[in-house]
Amino acid sequence: MLDSKKKNLLLALAGAAALMVSSPAFAQDAAPAPAETPAAEASADPEATAAETPAETPAPDATADDPEQVGGESHGQLTVARMFMDSDPVVKAVMIGLVLASVFSWTLLVIKLIEFGSLNRQTDRYLEAFRSARTVADIRRVSTSEDFEGNPLADMAAAATEEVEASRAAGLAVSGEYRDSTLGRAATAVAAVQSGLAKRLSGGQQFLASTGSNGPFIGLFGTVYGIMNSFIGIANTNTTNLAVVAPGIAEALLATGLGLFAAIPAVIFYNYFNTRISAYGVRSDGFNAELLNTISRQLDKGA
Repeated sequence: MLDSKKKNLLLALAGAAALMVSSPAFAQDAAPAPAETPAAEASADPEATAAETPAETPAPDATADDPEQVGGESHGQLTVARMFMDSDPVVKAVMIGLVLASVFSWTLLVIKLIEFGSLNRQTDRYLEAFRSARTVADIRRVSTSEDFEGNPLADMAAAATEEVEASRAAGLAVSGEYRDSTLGRAATAVAAVQSGLAKRLSGGQQFLASTGSNGPFIGLFGTVYGIMNSFIGIANTNTTNLAVVAPGIAEALLATGLGLFAAIPAVIFYNYFNTRISAYGVRSDGFNAELLNTISRQLDKGA
């Protein structure tokens, strides 16, 4: 009986102990401490965390920031000189020709400005000397002097007076009823000299006209040839990267730019000198009438 009671008591104590062990409060107290988290370790050792944590932002691409890295290959800075040196030989020849044409156009500008300035000053001095002459012989002497050698108006007057003197030397009457025939021969001599005036003054005009009209087309030829080579390069490399094809296209477009650079000044100079030539032609026409009137007056006076 006693043993049965002891046995029941022991079973009751064992059940109570089992209940206590299985309770939540006891389980929380008895659970082992969790392992330290990486965050806790990082907060505990900031220097170690900084050393072990990889950088969040990737390193910048050197190719994107480097202006000399184009299309994966190293190229120098794209300048006009660099484009010229790297261009195709045909395009290079076109550009050299256009540059030489432009240089020659500017040289013609300087030469013809000096020529027209000197011509107008010499003409002004000649007209003063011509209007001070009293006889046909005086007009001839002034017109054939070395001071006015090569002057168009002086040559016109010299031709007219030489015709009058040649008629006199041939024993022909130059006054009276023969005055009109003498003036006719003098006018013909003046017209022969005046007909060559435009040719004398228009030196270089043909070159300016040719450069102004053909320069853009020559430059366009170089552009078309250069772009054709660029597209061939695109086909061969199988890439459409603008950084790869842009230099070749820029080199081709440079030819068109040089064509315009040569043509625009040439057209301006051509029109300017055409105006100057026309103005001097009008001046020579006025002098022609003045010359014939002066000779007619001197013939009537018998001088």
